Amino acid sequence: MTPMALEGIRVLDFSHLLQGPFATQLMADMGADVIKIERPGKGDLFRSLTFRNKWVGGDQSPNFLAWNRNKRSMALNLKSAEAREVIMKMAETADVVIQNFRPGVMAKMGLGYEDFKKVNPRIVYCSGSGYGVDGPYQTRPGQDMLVQGLTGVMAATGQADQPPTPVGAGFSDQIGAMNMIYGIMTALLWRERSGEGQEVSVNLLAGMLAHQNQEMVTAMNFGEDFERPSSGIGHPGMDAPFGTYPTRDGWITIAMSPFATLIDVLDAPELKVYDDPKTLYDKRDEIWRELARRIGEWHRDTLLEALLAADIWCGEVKTHLEAAEDPQVAHLGLIQSYQHPTAGEVKVVGPAVGMSATPPKISRPAPLVGEHTREVLREAGYDAETIERWLKDGTAGEPENK
Repeated sequence: MTPMALEGIRVLDFSHLLQGPFATQLMADMGADVIKIERPGKGDLFRSLTFRNKWVGGDQSPNFLAWNRNKRSMALNLKSAEAREVIMKMAETADVVIQNFRPGVMAKMGLGYEDFKKVNPRIVYCSGSGYGVDGPYQTRPGQDMLVQGLTGVMAATGQADQPPTPVGAGFSDQIGAMNMIYGIMTALLWRERSGEGQEVSVNLLAGMLAHQNQEMVTAMNFGEDFERPSSGIGHPGMDAPFGTYPTRDGWITIAMSPFATLIDVLDAPELKVYDDPKTLYDKRDEIWRELARRIGEWHRDTLLEALLAADIWCGEVKTHLEAAEDPQVAHLGLIQSYQHPTAGEVKVVGPAVGMSATPPKISRPAPLVGEHTREVLREAGYDAETIERWLKDGTAGEPENK
């Protein structure tokens, strides 16, 4: 059987919504045993949220299914003393704890880093928050779009005559997840060298600023903010032709490319008057309109063929469904599926990281709430009588339809 890189690593996952669950799914794809600890009955808040009020298989949230494959679900009432006893017993052999409750919530329940450290000094405890553990924003809700607004992303995205535009995906949360993994893996490596665990702290605000470093460095060192163009120029700091353009049957993108080569392909020598660096920036909206008028006369595929032959950096603008059918996506095997116990076949995007010796894989669907409660309690050494009692008194939970 092919080995997996994180086999033998056990993660106690108290996280919910997107940031934490994406991080733990990445670990689970690499073979970690992720035990998702949820509220009995309702579970992760993402189980009750969905786009367009549509449910996969009639009752499963696509938002939850997206971030929770390859995990086991254990339903525990965290306010119960017995549940805390179970968690601390499991902590003795766990490697990682991850949580993204508001700062201080886990500690108040006796589930903070210091509590776990007493039981297992080697444990790596990762906390995710919106704005850090203290400061003037501590009580603010830390949500993706709010953080995009606070960190300059929205102000720099979109067109000048339109409102600031958020990125059309959970950008802050997903960057936060990557930072969680970065911190956890670094801490695990340190533990191998030193024998000591540690606490890892990640917040959305810091992550979004760090991932805009080139924009921040430019703005801060020149004392000037970026100004959004009024056209389809694709970045507020770029000159023409960088941006999106309409053709007769779809949209294309053109990135950093020699302007002279582009206008040769378009057979538009009259545009050579714009071909110097200062003009390409100062008149970028005017140039975009001139290019758009000429590009609009072409069919998309014909123009792309001509541009690519001239070594112009360009591509199609595709919808999500079109992206799923993209030939390169198919070649890489990125669209995969798993069988869910109630929703049936669920199409998903597979792991994005290749490993020659220890490849990641999808071996479990996203779990039902408490689907593995009995299994995990048995592994922790509890007898059948105790498990049944806890299921009856609400200390633990399992799927209602089981």
